[in-house]
Amino acid sequence: MARNTDSMEVIERDRLPTLFEVLSRRTRPPVDLFSFYIYMRDQQRSVDYLDFWLDVSQHMSLCRHYVRELRRSVLVSTPDLNKSGSKRSSSVIDHLGTGDDESEKNDDQRLSAFLRNDNTTHAVTIPGYNPQNGGSRPSGGDLNPARPSYFSTPEHTSSGSPQHTVARADIRASAEKILYTYLLRGAEREIVLPEQILASISHAIEVDGRDDPEVFDEAKDYVFQAMERDAFPGFLRSKAFGNIVPPSSLARLIVGLLALFGAFWAGFCLIFLDIKPKTTRLWLILPFTVGVYCLAAHQYNLDPILAFTSYSEYTFMTFMKVQEPYVRRIMITRAMWVLAIILALDAALVVMYALVPGKRL
Repeated sequence: MARNTDSMEVIERDRLPTLFEVLSRRTRPPVDLFSFYIYMRDQQRSVDYLDFWLDVSQHMSLCRHYVRELRRSVLVSTPDLNKSGSKRSSSVIDHLGTGDDESEKNDDQRLSAFLRNDNTTHAVTIPGYNPQNGGSRPSGGDLNPARPSYFSTPEHTSSGSPQHTVARADIRASAEKILYTYLLRGAEREIVLPEQILASISHAIEVDGRDDPEVFDEAKDYVFQAMERDAFPGFLRSKAFGNIVPPSSLARLIVGLLALFGAFWAGFCLIFLDIKPKTTRLWLILPFTVGVYCLAAHQYNLDPILAFTSYSEYTFMTFMKVQEPYVRRIMITRAMWVLAIILALDAALVVMYALVPGKRL
């Protein structure tokens, strides 16, 4: 199962990242989660699927905070618990969140099992945790507003630091919001899932009264595989092998065609008017260079100048620094190849027009 992690570790790799690494915030621009969100929103037009995955991951994080702080509150209020044999639920709490990555799936299953068995209402406090900034959605000024908090009213400690209370009702509200926002027929941001998955989730939440993260496992896996199959390859082609967005590519196509039209028109005028000296034709290098450069950038979705300066465009005329080392090497290699093609075509056109004998009509 594809699961969200709290790790913000950035891995040094000599390969392209996987989708899970991108969603886990283990990559740098231009193949980070923020860039993937922009790509899903502006180019793939299916950002609702990514938002669903992020909301389910946030729901999992909320449940983990609830259980983790519940464990702490139990240990503080009953210090003799460790000395005596603990009950089953206390044992489950005690072992949650203590495993490594290999045991994370078992931890998630134990978490869901505990929440299913926990029918009482608890409220736990998370000191210093700000839910407005702690969601799973990537930050960025041009994104939608942050998700509404599922935490209760914030309080303050004696030292003035904020603390937020998580009640079991907050977990229930989080699960219901995911159901009503994405999964029910006619929902505000309905996503397309197999009918059996939708029916299973709806029955689990509305009939069985479940709100544990395991309810969404099948849907989360389905969405992850769909993004990995349909969206992620295009994202890598766009961001790891290219550095301009479709509107910029279209603008370069228009400028390139206009520049080539002007170059050909000026070249034929110089030939058929037999303008002397013939070295005047060398000025054709300017429109030919602009035209060939823009058309090559459009064709390969790569601007060599941006690549050599380690910049990439994520929205029209808005740029970010390329920080992923492997992606930077790919872009520079492709930029050198594209630049060689540009120089070869440019030189061929200029030489051809410069050597053609003039004949005044």
